[in-house]
Amino acid sequence: MEPVQIEAIVLDMVKKAKAASRSIAALPAAVKNAVLLDVGEALVAQQPFILQENAKDMADAKAKGMSEAMLNRLQITEQGILDMVQGLREVAALEDPVGEISEMRRRPSGITVGRMRAPLGVILMIFESRPNVTIDSAALCLKAGNAVILRGGSEALRSNLALAKVLQEVLAKHQVNPAIVQVLAFTDRGGVDCLLRQEAYIDLVIPRGGEGLIRAVTEKSRIPVLKHYKGVCHCFVDADADMDMAIPVILNSKAQRPSACNSLEALLVHREIAAEFLPRVAQALHKAGVRLLGCHSSCLLCDEMIEPAAESDWGREFLELAMVVKVVADIDEAMDYIARYGSQHTEIILTRSYERSQRFLREVDASAVMVNASTRFNDGGQFGLGAEIGISTTKLHAYGPMGLKELTTQKFIVYGMGETRA
Repeated sequence: MEPVQIEAIVLDMVKKAKAASRSIAALPAAVKNAVLLDVGEALVAQQPFILQENAKDMADAKAKGMSEAMLNRLQITEQGILDMVQGLREVAALEDPVGEISEMRRRPSGITVGRMRAPLGVILMIFESRPNVTIDSAALCLKAGNAVILRGGSEALRSNLALAKVLQEVLAKHQVNPAIVQVLAFTDRGGVDCLLRQEAYIDLVIPRGGEGLIRAVTEKSRIPVLKHYKGVCHCFVDADADMDMAIPVILNSKAQRPSACNSLEALLVHREIAAEFLPRVAQALHKAGVRLLGCHSSCLLCDEMIEPAAESDWGREFLELAMVVKVVADIDEAMDYIARYGSQHTEIILTRSYERSQRFLREVDASAVMVNASTRFNDGGQFGLGAEIGISTTKLHAYGPMGLKELTTQKFIVYGMGETRA
């Protein structure tokens, strides 16, 4: 497609999205909830059409030699559609944050100042594979009063367009502007590049995928980007940690779902307990199939259970049953290591010391810092946010799991009785 054509299509999309964002910002919660519930019913009713379009994507992906793991991510099943329906119901059940007023204060001048939650505006979602992200993202953006433009992976184009068609038909049925949810209908990379230049129309970019995708989007975007490069999560086992408690926490953090961004990638053990604790935890991790790569001290303490780590292993996101192990002198060395190699995702300390736990909470910079709990808890659902659109490891404007409130901002509101400033 010619650059001029791409720009014309993109400009039409973003202008429609900007106009639509004004209408959805004023939409009552009851209407938004009704739309979400009806989308669920429509997904079930149009299941044959959705599965047919997904089958075409699957056939093309297989012909191109896509891996089995990626094919599993791409495939939509009947159960997958039911999961989407359940997700829509859960979002509909969440409290609507739009219009929420807080912090009302009377000022000496006589005015009353407060804050009101408002939608962000237009959100651009760029994601890979997993067509269900189309429904999940659209649902959260819609409930938070935002318009959304979705650009999925080229391998899922037909599936994403089919899901968007269902969404838009339900919006039109409720006499809501269908441009609230749009999917980029072509795969030329120039389309993404053009979208990332539309700072006059798009308010936030959320990329979901591998580190390469997120870095590419960040480098090209003129629009603020919500970044989550990787999840290099650490556990520091303090000198007075409860060893019997520590082992299941570490096992859960690493082995429950090693491919998740909140899985454990590095274990830091205080040298005072390393001789006793490391062989025990190494044996438990080995039994779970975890490969351990460690420093010289940890290798000496654990015979053949820990292999020597290469320099490139420190700070590595394994996303598999493998992790690094390091013996540290104290909490300061542990925190220095985390500051150097961490990705501001999830960090935990296992300790019985209140003083050191509070130091760790205050001084470690991550979207979630935990005491005596698994890294796997860093999740919107586990934190009580309901559904989430992703985890932010940047601090503006959200840090950690992004639920409905994180898809809004706060503006100041003022009530007066004719006051003028002196």
